[in-house]
Amino acid sequence: MKYGETPQLIKEDGTRLDGRKPEDPRPIHMEVGVLENADGSAYVSFGKTRVLAAVYGPREPIQKYMVLPDRAILRVRYHMAPFSTGERKSPAPSRREIELSKVIREALEPVVITELYPRTMIDLFIEVLQADGGTRTTGVTAASLALADAGIAMRDLVSGVAIGKVNGVLVVDIDEVEDMYGEADMPAAMATKLGLVTLLQLNGVLTKEEFVQAMEMAKKTLEKVSEMQRKTLLEKYSSVLQV
Repeated sequence: MKYGETPQLIKEDGTRLDGRKPEDPRPIHMEVGVLENADGSAYVSFGKTRVLAAVYGPREPIQKYMVLPDRAILRVRYHMAPFSTGERKSPAPSRREIELSKVIREALEPVVITELYPRTMIDLFIEVLQADGGTRTTGVTAASLALADAGIAMRDLVSGVAIGKVNGVLVVDIDEVEDMYGEADMPAAMATKLGLVTLLQLNGVLTKEEFVQAMEMAKKTLEKVSEMQRKTLLEKYSSVLQV
C-alpha cells in the first residue's frame, strides 16, 4: 500500500477484514449490576470495545447553588482509562473526553424523567476499559442500562451504534481500523420505542442517498440492541423477583 492510499477494508467476497458482512455488528455482550457500591451499573462490549458505566443518585448536591427546583441535574463524565489504547493515555481528562461527556449527556437527557427528582443530582460515570472504535455509542448504551439498573425513571432506553463508509461501502458498527481509514463515520443513538434520535454526528461525507441508507441501517441495528438491553434487565430482575 502506498503512502496516503486507503487500505482494502472490503474483501473480494464482500466481507470485512474481520469476516463480518457490511450489515453485521460486532459480537455484543451486556451485564447490569456489576458494581456493588454504585446505585446502578452496567458493562457493555461491542467486539473489543469495552465500557463500564456507574450511576450514583438521585442525591442532594453538596453545592447548593447547583440545585434546580423543578428537576434533577444529570452530570456525565466520560473517561478513557490509561490502558484502554495501544499507547498509554494520560489519566487527565482531554478536550475530547470533555466534549464526549457533553454529547452523551445530551443523548440521555431526552429520556430521563428528571422532573420526578427535583433538587437532586444524578452522577453518571463512563469508563472506557478498552477502545477499538465506537466508544461513545457503546458508552451511551452502557449508560442507559446503568440508569435503568439504578431505578431512574426513563421514557425509553437509548442505544448507540456507529455507521461507517469504507471503500465506498456502508457498514454497521465500525472498528478502529475502519474508523481510521474509512471515508465516513456516523455515530448515532436512538430511543427506538419512541422513534427518537438523541445523538447524530457525521465525520466525513455521505451523499443524500447514503445518509438515508445509513439511518435505516442504524435503526435496524439499534432495534436489536434495544431488545438486548431489555432482555439483560429482565434476566436480572426476573431472577431477583423469583428469589
